[in-house]
Amino acid sequence: MSKKVLVLPGDGIGPEIVAEAVKVLECLKQEYGLQVELEQGLIGGAAYEAKGRPLPEETLRLAKEADAVLLGAVGGPQYDKLERPLRPERGLLEIRSELNLFANLRPAILYPQLASASSLKPDLVAGLDIMIVRELTGGVYFGQPRGIRSRADGSREGFNTMIYSESEIERIARAAFDIARKRNRRLCSVDKANVLEVSELWREVMERVGKDYPDVELSHMYVDNAAMQLVRAPKQFDVVVTENMFGDILSDCAAMLTGSIGMLPSASLDENAKGMYEPIHGSAPDIAGKGVANPLATILSVEMMLRYSLGEPELAARVQAAVGKVLDQGLRTGDIHTPGMRQVGTAEMGDAVVAALRP
Repeated sequence: MSKKVLVLPGDGIGPEIVAEAVKVLECLKQEYGLQVELEQGLIGGAAYEAKGRPLPEETLRLAKEADAVLLGAVGGPQYDKLERPLRPERGLLEIRSELNLFANLRPAILYPQLASASSLKPDLVAGLDIMIVRELTGGVYFGQPRGIRSRADGSREGFNTMIYSESEIERIARAAFDIARKRNRRLCSVDKANVLEVSELWREVMERVGKDYPDVELSHMYVDNAAMQLVRAPKQFDVVVTENMFGDILSDCAAMLTGSIGMLPSASLDENAKGMYEPIHGSAPDIAGKGVANPLATILSVEMMLRYSLGEPELAARVQAAVGKVLDQGLRTGDIHTPGMRQVGTAEMGDAVVAALRP
C-alpha cells in the first residue's frame, strides 16, 4: 500500500536541498519500487507570504493525513520584525505540537571520509556515532506563562516558564531507553538538577524508568559539563537524552564534531513512529539561491524516514551507502571541502547520490 509523504520546502536554502532529496525518493520509486505519494505544502515565511500565516490550515491537514513529513528549513532575516505569532519559526513549533512529535532524534555520525573536516583532532572524533534524543514539545519553548511585561519602576522584563510533567518526562525517557537498547546499551541523561527543580524531577523520573531497563546503563551529567565533554572526549557518549532547550544547543555542538552541520539529519517522532524529517542546519539565508548548499543532511533525513516511518530499512541502508560512495569519490560541497577534493554544488551532489543509488 502506497504511503503519503508531505514535502515542505520552506524558506532560504530549503527549496534547493529538498529538491535533491525528492530526486532520491523518485529514484527509489523508479528503481526499487518504493510506494510513496509525494504532496507539496507551504510552511514558514513562504506560507506567511502566500497565506498570511506560517502554518496554513491546509498544510496542517495534509501533515495529519501523511505518513511522514519532509521539511527543508524555515526563517530568514526579512521576517524578524513580524509579530511573534506570524514568524516562520512559530509555524515549525506549531506543526511539531499539533502532530505530537515529542521525540527528536539527532544522530551525530562522522563519516570516515570527513575526519579531517572536523574542528577537532581526527583521533578524538574518528568513529564518532552519537544519538541525541531531545524532548521536543515541552520545556521553556512551550511553557506558560511567557511574555514581556512592565515593572513598577517603568522598565520591562521578559519571562518564560520551563515546565515538564512526569508523563512528558517518562515518555521521552522510554523512547531514549528503547533506542539505547538497540545500540550499545548506554544512556546519558543531561539536566541541570543542581539548580533547576524541573531538572530534579527529570532526574527522578529517569531513575524510576531506568529500573524497567536493567540492561541499559544509565548515567547523569549536568548540561554545562556535557557541553565541555562533547568537545573534550565525545566518544564517551552513545545515546544522550535531554530536554528541549538543552537538546537544541547540544545537538548543534555535536554537529560540528562531524565536520559540518550540513551533514546531519533529524527525525521528530510521535508515539506511533509517524515523523517529520529535516536537516538541523536551518535556512542559511546568506547562501540561499546560490546553489552551493549541502543537500546531504536532507538526503540523510530521507534515510531516517525510510527507516523509522516508511518501514524500508533496506532502502535506508542503500541511501546511506550511496552517500558514503559519493564521499569516497571525493565530491564535496563548500562546507566540507578540504584540499585535494572536488568542490561541487547542491544539484551536482544530489545527482551524484542518485547515480550511486542506481543498480
